[in-house]
Amino acid sequence: MEVEKDPVRDLQLHQVLHMNGGDGDNSYSNNSLLQKVMLKAKPILQETIVQLYSKSFPECITMADMGCSSGPNTFLPVWEVIEAIDETCRKLNRKPPILQVFLNDLPGNDFNSIFRSLPGFHKKLEEEMGGKFGPCFIAAMPGNFYGRLFPARSLHFVHSSYSLHWFSEVNHSAIAYK
Repeated sequence: MEVEKDPVRDLQLHQVLHMNGGDGDNSYSNNSLLQKVMLKAKPILQETIVQLYSKSFPECITMADMGCSSGPNTFLPVWEVIEAIDETCRKLNRKPPILQVFLNDLPGNDFNSIFRSLPGFHKKLEEEMGGKFGPCFIAAMPGNFYGRLFPARSLHFVHSSYSLHWFSEVNHSAIAYK
């Protein structure tokens, strides 16, 4: 059974589904522990970075965090990637690459809150890495990740913490195999 898509309903749904922005008592930034799952995935991340560097030494590593949301946990996955890259580069006696990061979430996400916290992130990067880590460029890529958000083969690494429960539509082709 094929289900017809309603673009107007889909657009309305994408505008409604989002975390509570800002930094108030009910905001996502003050009530989230979900993205801290990255800490549990650290060994897998480190292995992935080593595998990437065993094949090539890209001048710029491009990553995306799908379902980044907003608040202090937004940069946790990015920071873990930076630490894994830094550790790998030190072991291999290589210069760290430039890091290009795309933060993805639905358009209703509080990206302004994220951008306001970028100076603090860059300050931490400078203080903790001492200017030894390459530049880190961060941009937003709002949209539903059921559709294409990035050109083919343009990302080295993609991270997602618990975002499956926020899918804004049902993958009907997956249900057909039930």
